[in-house]
Amino acid sequence: MKIEVVRAWPHRFDAVVLELDETATVAQAVAAAGFQDDPQITGYAVFGLRVSADTRLCEGDRVELLRPLQADPKDARRRRAEDRPLKKK
Repeated sequence: MKIEVVRAWPHRFDAVVLELDETATVAQAVAAAGFQDDPQITGYAVFGLRVSADTRLCEGDRVELLRPLQADPKDARRRRAEDRPLKKK
């Protein structure tokens, strides 16, 4: 089966397309892509849904390697709202 493994940073990403057997897991896909030693990996997702390393994959899955957040999303939204001018009614 064909799957894709993706790891991303701000403004760039690595993507590897692999052919694996039908019983492949997330951990096997990450190892086959050569990303298993990345110390920043904090978890895994398939199409944005968090999964464990022993999750079985399906044809066409995209495995995403998760990293720690660089900023708290609530703080980032608050800063954006503060920077926006108020709309007059």
